[in-house]
Amino acid sequence: MTNGAVSPPWYRRFSPRSFRAKFILVVGAAVLFDLLVGGGIALWNVQRLSRDAAQQVGNGLTKASREYLQTYIDATALRANLLFERVHSEVGVLAGSMQAMIDHPETAKAIGDTIAKDRTLSTPLVYNATGDWVQNLPGAPGTTSIWGYLLDSNHQPIPAVRDHVRESALFDILGPTLMQTGSKKLQVYYVGPKALPVMRATPASELAQTFDKLYPGHNKANFWDFFFPGIYDDWQTWLDKPSSQPLDDVTTITAPYIDANSGKQIVSFFRPLWTADRKSVAGMAAADVTLDQLTDLVQSVKVADTGFGFLAMSNGNVVAVNSAGEKTLGVVTASDAAGQGVTGLDRSLKKSDQPAIVALSMPTDDKPDIQHIVLKQNGEDVPYIAVLKQLAPTNLWNNGPIVKETMTLGFLVPEREIYASLIAAQSDISSATNRILKYQILTVLVSLFVVFVAIFGISKRITAGLSALAAGARQLQSKDYSVRVDIPTKDEVGEVGVAFNRMAEEIRYHTENLEQLVEDRTRDLENANSEISSLNEQLRSENLRLGAELDVARQIQRMVLPKERELSAMPGVEIAAYMRPADEVGGDYYDVLRDGQKLKVGIGDVTGHGLESGVLMLMVQSVARALQETGENNPAQFLDRLNRAIFKNLERTNSDKHLSLSFLDYEDGKLTLSGQHEEVVVVRAGGGVERIDTIDLGFPIGLEKDISPFVATRNIAFASGDVIVLHTDGVTEAEGRKGELFGLDRLVESARQRHGSSAEEIKNGIIQDLMDYIGTSKIHDDITLVVIRHR
Repeated sequence: MTNGAVSPPWYRRFSPRSFRAKFILVVGAAVLFDLLVGGGIALWNVQRLSRDAAQQVGNGLTKASREYLQTYIDATALRANLLFERVHSEVGVLAGSMQAMIDHPETAKAIGDTIAKDRTLSTPLVYNATGDWVQNLPGAPGTTSIWGYLLDSNHQPIPAVRDHVRESALFDILGPTLMQTGSKKLQVYYVGPKALPVMRATPASELAQTFDKLYPGHNKANFWDFFFPGIYDDWQTWLDKPSSQPLDDVTTITAPYIDANSGKQIVSFFRPLWTADRKSVAGMAAADVTLDQLTDLVQSVKVADTGFGFLAMSNGNVVAVNSAGEKTLGVVTASDAAGQGVTGLDRSLKKSDQPAIVALSMPTDDKPDIQHIVLKQNGEDVPYIAVLKQLAPTNLWNNGPIVKETMTLGFLVPEREIYASLIAAQSDISSATNRILKYQILTVLVSLFVVFVAIFGISKRITAGLSALAAGARQLQSKDYSVRVDIPTKDEVGEVGVAFNRMAEEIRYHTENLEQLVEDRTRDLENANSEISSLNEQLRSENLRLGAELDVARQIQRMVLPKERELSAMPGVEIAAYMRPADEVGGDYYDVLRDGQKLKVGIGDVTGHGLESGVLMLMVQSVARALQETGENNPAQFLDRLNRAIFKNLERTNSDKHLSLSFLDYEDGKLTLSGQHEEVVVVRAGGGVERIDTIDLGFPIGLEKDISPFVATRNIAFASGDVIVLHTDGVTEAEGRKGELFGLDRLVESARQRHGSSAEEIKNGIIQDLMDYIGTSKIHDDITLVVIRHR
């Protein structure tokens, strides 16, 4: 700095109001904003990538888990179906052999006689007085039991029973063989027909003794009705009516129950036998399979750490499940020993203490069904995955009619176990994301520190020149016009310094020559003010002239309109009219011309509005009056001659204006309509409404020299009490508060509601409805309304 420009003290250079402080603050804030935005976007992208990665990993693992569960349950269901099919097949083999004996009684008798001679296959039948039944002695491969009601007075089997025992002796050979092969079975047995329910079972056991203990009174009733009520009758029905059979396979299973002989929970597989003529039931071949086999199959299910399987009937009764699964399902094993016959197993999902298990829905097809449920465990909600699949259907007897039964195989596994790998992967991704976020925040903080240090250093270089300029300005303010600043930099601040020096020089020059400059500028202002005053005076005169012309035109337009006394003096009709221009001078036309008993009512609308439109309206009024005075009575010729006169005037004035125009001629009760304008509304005395379109009755006036080919007329019936409403488009196109048009329908309805009133009342009512509809909205077009009522 030169010429005495002093640097400001340090406390002013670093005060909050100093440029340097503001520069550091603004630039620092901008950099901070940039870093925060950039860093925020980077952090957002990292979080988004993390979320997307976690989602993709989750989708992949979820899909893989679902596919694994579906494949696993499909394979397990296949094993269960194979177990049932194998038992079905083995019982079918036994039933087939026994059915052959029934079909060939001579062969059965011969085989029975041979077996009876072999003491290793047969032992004598002995009467038990306590139980009142007959049973063979131990030593045979099986047990044959004959109930008391099948014995004679000597406590010996009646002859039919003895024959049946002999004819069914083949069972003692087939039964043991079947027990040793195929699936693991508790026992295999045969029961004769209802009339001879001899029971043969293998392996040998105290069959009748066990029945006496578990089922008191069984020896006093028919075997079939006591133990399996209804099943015999259902089989008989299948023979009589094959369509009643639920499945093609006749093998029937029972619901789980307590076996009388072993005390174990079992499921029995029955295969009915038929008489040789296939008209009646001849007994059954059967096998008992313990639930242990089904449980072994279900317990072999291993899903994650604690996942388990279960097998349930369609009614929700759990057939097989391990003890841990039973606890998780919240079901309790209970046996109903109060009734006779087989003792049922009651372990229903519907009685679970877990609401989610109670609400668990069984699948409706053989496709795996995956459901998400929440179980209460140790006071917390634990999400589980339930996978369910139907097994092959079979016939089921459960102390009632035989029905089609479809068991359901189910897996239950905690979500946290099946998704353990997913949770671990998501945890790793979250940890990695947190590390990236920490590094990103640290990077932003370090960047901010570096940037602020750099800004502080640069600000000194930038603000040095500005400080010099500020000091020079203060000296200049103190009227030291000799001050100059020296800024060595070549940037914009240096250019400002050069400009400051020039300004100081000009100020010094102007200060020294101030009086002369003030005098010259005063003279220039006086000349400009004189010119402005002259222009204002000319503008005021022009406005007065235009206003006077518009006022004259408006007065002329009002003067030529029909007076109220003219309208009230019309013979036979009442006429009421209303016209409101949008500007000072309107472009709408209406007139009522009378010549004796003849009456001509005209209405038209000049394109646009304002002075030019108003002049054209006056031309039409004058020509129409002149033609009326010449006695022109033909409506078509009247319009043609009027058009010729208007066309020539418009051609002379180079005007592009034209108008729509219609006339109503009334004489001796006859009403004739001619010319093209808006629709004519006729409201009959009874309230009926007619709308007459005038598009084919004429042509716009002033567009063509000759419109005679387009002009036509139409006669309108006009009786006492009828009302005719003429209007311009300013009525129907008036806008309401919401920008919607008033429309012809509202006009018609307004006139119809008042059709019994006078013309003046109808006119006032329509105008009132129109103004209420418009409200405070601007009126954009001239409004004209003429109401004619036949007295």
